[in-house]
Amino acid sequence: MIPAQGHAGERVAVLGLGRSGLAAARALRAGGAEPLCWDDNPAARETAEAEGLVCTDLLRGGVLESASALVLSPGIPHLYPAPNPVVAAALEAGVPLDNDIGLFFRSLATSDWARHDMPPRVVAVTGSNGKSTTAALIHHILGESGRDSQLAGNIGRGVFDIDPPGDGAVVVLELSSYQTELARALTPDIAVFTNLSPDHLDRHAGRGGYFAAKRRLFAEGAPDRAVIGVDETEGQFLSNQLSEARGDDRVIQVSVTRKLTSAGWHVFVRKGFLTEYRKGRQVGAADLRPVRGLPGAHNHQNACAAWAVARSLGLAPRVIETALHSFPGLPHRSQVVAESGGVTFVNDSKATNVDSAARALAAFPRIRWICGGLEKEGGLDALRGQTGAVVKAYVIGREAAAFAMQLDVEAEICTDMATAVARAAADAAPGDTVLLAPAAASFDQYDNFEQRGADFTAMVRRHL
Repeated sequence: MIPAQGHAGERVAVLGLGRSGLAAARALRAGGAEPLCWDDNPAARETAEAEGLVCTDLLRGGVLESASALVLSPGIPHLYPAPNPVVAAALEAGVPLDNDIGLFFRSLATSDWARHDMPPRVVAVTGSNGKSTTAALIHHILGESGRDSQLAGNIGRGVFDIDPPGDGAVVVLELSSYQTELARALTPDIAVFTNLSPDHLDRHAGRGGYFAAKRRLFAEGAPDRAVIGVDETEGQFLSNQLSEARGDDRVIQVSVTRKLTSAGWHVFVRKGFLTEYRKGRQVGAADLRPVRGLPGAHNHQNACAAWAVARSLGLAPRVIETALHSFPGLPHRSQVVAESGGVTFVNDSKATNVDSAARALAAFPRIRWICGGLEKEGGLDALRGQTGAVVKAYVIGREAAAFAMQLDVEAEICTDMATAVARAAADAAPGDTVLLAPAAASFDQYDNFEQRGADFTAMVRRHL
């Protein structure tokens, strides 16, 4: 555990007692603060109280006013669509808001770091799609190369649950827009922006607010190096804003749609081949086509970003390429769960929005597509023209019929996962991929996308 610094002898309110909230409360206590905790879920409060943490209604008279700060968990609205009542009360009382990420960055680099021959480094990854895979891939490459690395944030452990990093160690964080928007301190050594597509728009009052939340990681933190996906206008703009001049190699541009060979530092993929250019000449390359854990252009973008980070940390191209081949992929993200009779079954339950589903659909040649669920804002229009590889769709979810009506491919209404897997597997021929890429949230039938992906995997194994 890393103790939270800066609040010794103070009361700090903590709202939300999930993984990050509990870890923050423990870290505050370890740093000499008195955490005052609350969660609307009685079970969460019982867990906290069993650890000796004090739970008290933060709206009770005088509680918030006695606190030096209010630390929020990521799922709690602080601005849009409307502040949580506790947040509204804190704003009225002038109590500063923060989250575990802000506390972490203020607590990590202490005077003890002066004793390191090589100070630890922090890599922070954000973006709409691919940030989990990119963060995990960076962590994997570092581990395979022998570098001490820990993975935390929106993936792996809570940021305060990691061990204090040692000499030359690297902490790899995946950060969501909820986390970057609120954190009062954001100071990574290397920051990564994968891409941007519409998501969580209600929490950020539109695409502009969503991008602004991501951009804070770069604008507030001034990282030593920024790795930026430039296949969307927002990425191009961010890259431009961070560059002091043409060819500024503090910014590494990443693309999977075009060759980048102008002045500067670039990593791009064309036809499955990754190429690194620096100052107008090639300095590294790798063939991604046989890398089983990273199928499709969307994963090639993840590989480019991870490659750029690893090179920034001093790793050689050959070391990175070797590590790419041993990367197993992440559960529920283009995860091959079975192969039988020439048919491949792939779980991409994390494809919860239209853009991530389109990326998954571009990764395979002949697809039996299992899709559907709780439709997100904006509808499915953006999928039109992206389904050329789909032989047939098998639609799940409570509103399966309405979902199917919006698709531009042949669709069968299956409603539940067991029926969809059975029908897709029965129809599939050698060379086909049965792909779960829902293009929708899971909450109409499942608690989360992990549960949905696990159900798909179980149904596939039952069928086979």
